Amino acid sequence: MTQEELQNSLLEMGRAARAAGRRLALVPEAQKNRALNAMAEALAARQAEILAANAEDMAAAKAAGLSEAMLDRLLLTPQRVAAMADGLRALVALPDPVGKLDSATTRPNGLEIRRVRVPIGVIAILYESRPNVTVDAAGLCLKAGNATILRGGSESIRSNLALAAAMLDGLRSAGLPETAVQVVPWTERAAVTQLLKLDRYIDLVIPRGGEGLIRAVVENSRIPVIKHYKGVCHVYVDRAADPKMALAIIENAKCQRPGVCNAAEKVLLHREIAAVFAPELAAMFRRRKVEMRGDDAFCALVPDAKPATATDWDEEYLDLVITVAVVDSLGAAVAHIAEHSSGHSEAIVTEDAAAARAFTAQVDSAAVYVNASTRFTDGGEFGMGAEIGISTDRIHARGPMGLEELTTYKYVVQGSGQIRG
Repeated sequence: MTQEELQNSLLEMGRAARAAGRRLALVPEAQKNRALNAMAEALAARQAEILAANAEDMAAAKAAGLSEAMLDRLLLTPQRVAAMADGLRALVALPDPVGKLDSATTRPNGLEIRRVRVPIGVIAILYESRPNVTVDAAGLCLKAGNATILRGGSESIRSNLALAAAMLDGLRSAGLPETAVQVVPWTERAAVTQLLKLDRYIDLVIPRGGEGLIRAVVENSRIPVIKHYKGVCHVYVDRAADPKMALAIIENAKCQRPGVCNAAEKVLLHREIAAVFAPELAAMFRRRKVEMRGDDAFCALVPDAKPATATDWDEEYLDLVITVAVVDSLGAAVAHIAEHSSGHSEAIVTEDAAAARAFTAQVDSAAVYVNASTRFTDGGEFGMGAEIGISTDRIHARGPMGLEELTTYKYVVQGSGQIRG
């Protein structure tokens, strides 16, 4: 396909998405729910072809040498397809944010001003590896009244197209426009570049993936971007921590599913407890086959840990690798996090209420935990239902982005003939 043909094809996708978005904004909740249920049924009905497409993607990814963590993200199983369908059904039970009244005031001149929730319009979502994002994003955007253009990575193209074909069956059966959910079928990098120029038709871009993808999107987009940046998440073990609790939290945060953005990547140990706690921590990491890297103080306590490089402190491993530092105080831990965190999720383990208050007040990340695993940074765990991802931005949406975060608002002003003097 020539550059001109690619550009024209993406323009047509943008026009179609804009038209679909205008229709979706007026679709009643019951019809959107019918579509979501029908999409879930279609995933189940087409499971065999979805898994066959995914098997082709997996074979190509293994041949290309993708990491085990990336292969885990790419893999679809009957259980994962069923989970995607269940996620769509779960959206049906959530309240429709469109039309929700945020506030209402009456001015002294009699004007009644209401702020109500409305869809954003057309949302482009760019992501890597995880085919489940195709379904999660489409369902969330649909429930919030938005049209969606999805562009996954080349490694998951067959899976994504198979999932999209199933979801289109559901849209048709509910009488919704097929172009409400579109998957970009071209894997050329130029497709992303051209898509990011469609500011006339696309209202928001949400990138989900590695640092390279997000930087490329931010640098090239004419469209507003909400970044779902990497998760350099920290667990700080305070001098007043319960050691058993700290070990359990760190094990869960690092080892339960290391290839996700809310997994812990760094551990900070207060110097007063490091001599006793570090060997216990190292024993747990050895048992879980976690590669340890550390600063000089940690390596002195754990001789088989590798000395950390300057880049280790900012690295999101998405694998069974951890970096550990020994810090002199809570303030030093906060300063370390401020320097190296990506603003995703941080945790303190402590029995000292004052230390917990200081940590939560001073650490400026989207989610800050006291005595709990960072793995809870998730829309479902927060009671929001499904989520589009974890925003590390400060504007419009921060943390798990659920249905309400996929809307904006407008002011509806009711008068009775008022004019401004």
